[in-house]
Amino acid sequence: MKKSIVYKKVKEFKRKYPLTVAWRIKAHSKVIDIHLNEGEEVFYAFAAQKGPTNLNVATTYVVALTNKRILLAHKRLFFGYFFIAITPDLFNDLNIEASVFWGKVLIDTVKEVVSLTNIQRQALPEIETEISEYMMREKKKYAAYIAARNSGNQ
Repeated sequence: MKKSIVYKKVKEFKRKYPLTVAWRIKAHSKVIDIHLNEGEEVFYAFAAQKGPTNLNVATTYVVALTNKRILLAHKRLFFGYFFIAITPDLFNDLNIEASVFWGKVLIDTVKEVVSLTNIQRQALPEIETEISEYMMREKKKYAAYIAARNSGNQ
C-alpha cells in the first residue's frame, strides 16, 4: 500500500518536535487521505490535541494545509471519525499561546474557534508562519476570484 503524504509530513513534524502530544497519527492521516479532492496537494501537516485545555490528551487531530483548504481529522478508536475543513473564506484569525513546555494554536473561523493544544513550544513559530502565509496567499486568490466574478456580472 502506498504511504500517505500526510502521514509522512506528520511523522517528519513529530521527529522535529517530539514533545508534541499525539497518538495514532497514521489512523488520523488516513481520514485526511479519504477527503483529499482530486488536484488537492498537501503542503504542510502536523498533529495536536483538539480541545480548549491541555488536560484532554485523547483527542489527537492531524492538521493538513492543502492548496485549497485546511483539513483536520480524528479517527475514533472503534467506529467513525471527525473531519473539519476550513476554507479561506471562513478563516478569520490565528492566535498562538505559549507556556513553559507546550503551546496552543487557536484558529478563529466564522463558525467556531478551533483550539489545538499540547504542541511543543518550539513548533509554534513554524506553525504560525505556515498557516499565516498560506491564508494570506489563499485569501488573495479568493479575493481575485470574487472580483473577477463580480466584474463579469456587470
